[in-house]
Amino acid sequence: MKKKVLGMMLGMAVVLTGCAGSTKVIEKDTAAAGGESGAQQEAAAETADADGDGEEKTQEAAAAEHKGYVFVYNDVTIEMDAEAAPIVEALGEPASYFEAPSCAFEGIDKVYTYGSFELDTYPIEGTDYVSSVVIKDDMVSTPEGICIGSSRQDMEGAYGTQWSDEEGMIVYEKDGMKLCFILEGNAIASIEFRSTAADQ
Repeated sequence: MKKKVLGMMLGMAVVLTGCAGSTKVIEKDTAAAGGESGAQQEAAAETADADGDGEEKTQEAAAAEHKGYVFVYNDVTIEMDAEAAPIVEALGEPASYFEAPSCAFEGIDKVYTYGSFELDTYPIEGTDYVSSVVIKDDMVSTPEGICIGSSRQDMEGAYGTQWSDEEGMIVYEKDGMKLCFILEGNAIASIEFRSTAADQ
């Protein structure tokens, strides 16, 4: 539970960074409107995990076709800075949805929660783009097989030892995006794929 809360807090911090002056926010719970519940999506993730190495290899193959680090869920590949609309449509109804005025761009930042992960977007000239994906629990993993609870050794085995420390967060950077980890002791407590668009 502590890890889920930490993941959620990290995701909200990304959306609301620098937004202390914002007052209008809108939050919608779509699960009650007939959307797939977090429990149903986690069950689907368990089924996918049962495929074992074959699923992991499929995710790695999908990730290799895109720039930077990407997240793959139910055969949907999520790349940072990609147009969000087709990805959101492919993922289906989220368990919950949240939006707030963007601090870095003109328009609305949006947060879609799908059980075990959160997808955040940013607007440019009326189009939403993927700003981050925050993994919230160990029901999903990166294409390289790293999940909440994996060890630092697992992480460095998958991504190497050439990372930077950004305020206590381990950051790998590739093709203009970041893959970020927070550790508690030797175990990974948070994983986030992050665009650097707002940093420029």
